[in-house]
Amino acid sequence: MTDSTARPGRLLGVLFLGTLLAALDIAIVGPALPALREAFALDERAVAWTFTAFVLANLVGLPFMAALADRVGRRTVYLADVALFAAGTLVVCLAPSFGVLLAGRVLQGLGASGIFPVASAVVGDTYPPEKRGRALGLLGAVFGLAFLIGPAIGGIMLAVASWRWLFALSLPLAAVVFALSARTVPNTRADVVRPLDALGIGLLALLLGSVVVGLGGLDTGAIGASLTQPIVWGPLALAAIMLPTFVWAERRAEAPLIRPGLIARRAVWIACGLAIGAGLIEATFVFLSAYAVEAFGVTKAQGSYLLLPLVGGVTLGSPLAGRMLDRIGPRPVVTAAMALVVIGLVTVAVAPGLGVHIAGTVALGAGLAGVLGSSLSYILLNEAKVEERTVAQGLSTLFISVGQLVGAALLGAAAASSSAPEAGYRTGFLLVAGVGAVLLVLARGLPARQRREA
Repeated sequence: MTDSTARPGRLLGVLFLGTLLAALDIAIVGPALPALREAFALDERAVAWTFTAFVLANLVGLPFMAALADRVGRRTVYLADVALFAAGTLVVCLAPSFGVLLAGRVLQGLGASGIFPVASAVVGDTYPPEKRGRALGLLGAVFGLAFLIGPAIGGIMLAVASWRWLFALSLPLAAVVFALSARTVPNTRADVVRPLDALGIGLLALLLGSVVVGLGGLDTGAIGASLTQPIVWGPLALAAIMLPTFVWAERRAEAPLIRPGLIARRAVWIACGLAIGAGLIEATFVFLSAYAVEAFGVTKAQGSYLLLPLVGGVTLGSPLAGRMLDRIGPRPVVTAAMALVVIGLVTVAVAPGLGVHIAGTVALGAGLAGVLGSSLSYILLNEAKVEERTVAQGLSTLFISVGQLVGAALLGAAAASSSAPEAGYRTGFLLVAGVGAVLLVLARGLPARQRREA
């Protein structure tokens, strides 16, 4: 099925670099926020769009890029995605205004949306079944590596150069990935091409965009009053109309983004709820550097380094959660992990000093690692039929992204609603901790143990 003569190891290395290109961009946004806020004289509500614009474009672009790769070939779309990402990065680096920067972030998000899915499809095309799991695992590990080195890179760059150079680091890597991919990645196509759910993609984009704009306009200090503002109730009313419209369209689509029959299963819809909550909690990571700068008076570079203890918590929690899932099942693992998340968020919100703050971030990272990744995959893979497993994993990615969008909008609104951003961030973290408490109860509905299908 492949038209490439590249050795599998070399091919995987190229795909690894491409995935790292997209993942690093996500990892360095948090450290860059304080510098962006200062450079463009933004409040927290506005600067949150640096993250939100990327995630929204990524979410909308993902099914489109995957469908395009099935039709015109993996290499063609992969190269186009890398080029689009590089073009967006260049726009960000040269942006004379925040509006131009957001346009660059949208281009980056669209480019990144196809890099990991196409890389995964290439692995499926190229590797035999007994070797695919290991190859996909290595690609998935790139995100952990990116979040491990991203804060360190951010700290070093912000200490010696402007935020523009932090983003510019992606350009030489993009050039290398493009050159190697042109020679290595096969231009295979799917044997069976699924129809593109264009209506579903459009409705989902309108739905999520409306939610983000509406929530982003809230004043968390006066929620009732802010709900009377057109910038809040208008988009939220549109979202209320779009939700049933999207459900109606998905039930009639030949190849829907979300299969109603799959999501109707108890463990699956609980897992999807947990995915939304986990994405919302994950959005707090983006704001921790900015919060540390405001709350503890550290420099922007030091705020970046303060993400490393959180990454350490993730590194410790991920393998532990994986081992415990097979021993005791998903319910106790996810319940304990979510309890740790709530403890971590509350600790971060009330921390009187850096030492307590760091302890809270470690707990937060370890807890979220027990919910994201292996736990969600374990639940979905066991509940879905063999032919539904790819779609089930796509559901996890979709709902995590939805949570990230909502979380970024809420935290930005909370921080901007207070005269002191530090107090606003604390309020936002406590609100997210409240969501975590609800998820803690929801997790009790998971099965204690699950069967494994061959």
